[in-house]
Amino acid sequence: MAPIKDLISKFSDFKNNKKLIISSAVLALVLFSAVVGIAVTKSNQTKNQKIPTLTPTSHAVLKSVCSSTLYPELCFSAVAATGKKLTSDKDVIEASLNLTTNAVKHNYFAVKKLITKRKGLTAREVTALHDCLEIIDETLDELHVALEDLDQYPKGKSLRKHADDLKTLISSAITNQGTCLDGFSYDKADRKLRKALLKGQVHVEHMCSNALAMIKNMTETDIAKFELKDKSSSTKNRKLKEELTDDLDGEGWPNWLSIGDRRLLQGSTGVNADATVAADGSGDFTTVAAAVAAAPEKSNKRYVIHIKAGVYRENVEVSKKKKNIMFLGDGRGKTIITGKRNVVDGSTTFHSATVAAVGERFLARDITFQNTAGPSKHQAVALRVGSDFSAFYNCDMLAYQDTLYVHSNRQFFVKCHIAGTVDFIFGNAAAVLQDCVINARRPNSNQKNMVTAQGRSDPNQNTGIVIQNCKIGATSDLMAVKGSFSTYLGRPWKQYSRTVIMQSDISDVIRPEGWLEWSGDFALDTLTYREYLNRGAGSGTANRVKWKGYQVITNVTEAQQYTAGQFIGGEGWLGSTGFPFSLSL
Repeated sequence: MAPIKDLISKFSDFKNNKKLIISSAVLALVLFSAVVGIAVTKSNQTKNQKIPTLTPTSHAVLKSVCSSTLYPELCFSAVAATGKKLTSDKDVIEASLNLTTNAVKHNYFAVKKLITKRKGLTAREVTALHDCLEIIDETLDELHVALEDLDQYPKGKSLRKHADDLKTLISSAITNQGTCLDGFSYDKADRKLRKALLKGQVHVEHMCSNALAMIKNMTETDIAKFELKDKSSSTKNRKLKEELTDDLDGEGWPNWLSIGDRRLLQGSTGVNADATVAADGSGDFTTVAAAVAAAPEKSNKRYVIHIKAGVYRENVEVSKKKKNIMFLGDGRGKTIITGKRNVVDGSTTFHSATVAAVGERFLARDITFQNTAGPSKHQAVALRVGSDFSAFYNCDMLAYQDTLYVHSNRQFFVKCHIAGTVDFIFGNAAAVLQDCVINARRPNSNQKNMVTAQGRSDPNQNTGIVIQNCKIGATSDLMAVKGSFSTYLGRPWKQYSRTVIMQSDISDVIRPEGWLEWSGDFALDTLTYREYLNRGAGSGTANRVKWKGYQVITNVTEAQQYTAGQFIGGEGWLGSTGFPFSLSL
């Protein structure tokens, strides 16, 4: 092959020799192809050198563990690319969670870039992007804690506790991805940003889904093995009972509430407040937000903020760093925290909350949480809760559309009053409402009332809304015209929506069919809607919907799985609040 400089020389005489031109062109093409071929070969060699090869054992373990997931190809390809030695389910889950953490970090910087580089953003789009940053930050914490918990597995705590905690953490992480995207669903302009974020958020959601499926399979398998092991040994049987039923409490509270916290919630003993809020200036602070800001971060001790009677017109966020905070009011209807953020005026649903409780183990007693935006302003949240092991006693949640946002994690509500119109109890927490009064209000003339809109998007999530021993009815303004408005127990917000109504008094404000479609036949086969031993004029099930996902529970054993003891169980959390509760039927 001729050197390049010779080809250049020949090309300079092209006017005098057309054949030489053609010949030289051919030579140049051959030379170019050879160079490219060498480069491609080297590139492929480099790529091949970077692709690790799994040992036969690792390959078999990975293939087996990924078979339990919803996205097995993604599970296998992602973990295989790490080249790590894999000997157990735990190894695969750990590798998957580490990869997911990296993907979440990538999404964080992608959102930051949109905020700083994208021009012409509306105020709501900026708010939605900042919502995403907050949610992504929480997801990183959840994945970090999950990895720490996995590292200790199966030691340190019971198998049941490990299972509950790990499933809750990853269920919350999945929910967060959808919440970020939901912030860009209000108009056409929003959808452009949604499209920019969609691929990254969905990838993380699928990675989290795989991790959740693997965790569920691993823990359930280990629990089953433990149950079968040495059944003849009475000592081990006693240990097994302790391992598998430590979420129960004889007085009917989930055990994650300590005796001390239970007393605080019930008010059975005097409460010494760490800070006092008073609108008239007689306390340490005049606003609730200021008192929260001054509270210690990541505290292991209960920090009580007494909020004196008065109306506090503000938006309050108890962030993830503010743990073990308690709001103690002077009575619902007396201590009122009120706001009016809403979607119509430019907020997101997530950001519209008058009070947002995110920090772990948040408690509230004797307070009214309110959003006064009204039915024409659409989504306008009074209270949003993402706090794990949170509980509310004798509180009001008053608004119209989207009153109570049970966003994520484990939550308990007892003797509360919740009122609203469209989807007024919604979200994807594992939430139990017990001994509450739940009232639909009069909506706009073109609206229907739905008590619940549960948002479980993955069949392995341990989430759902359980309403037990409550009164479901209507406020006086709706009762007077109840024939003019349709009210339902709920509708499926997401694919695997799960809601259970049991042992409750249901008034005739509820339509005979009970439940409403979201859109056509969406989720009707995959949802889980259950009713058990309800009473009242609206409780008849003869004319209920005929969906595949709807059933009337007739077996007490099935009903038991939705009680506070089992559905939001765990060690020692409800027993600490001081609120009255029931763990069983």
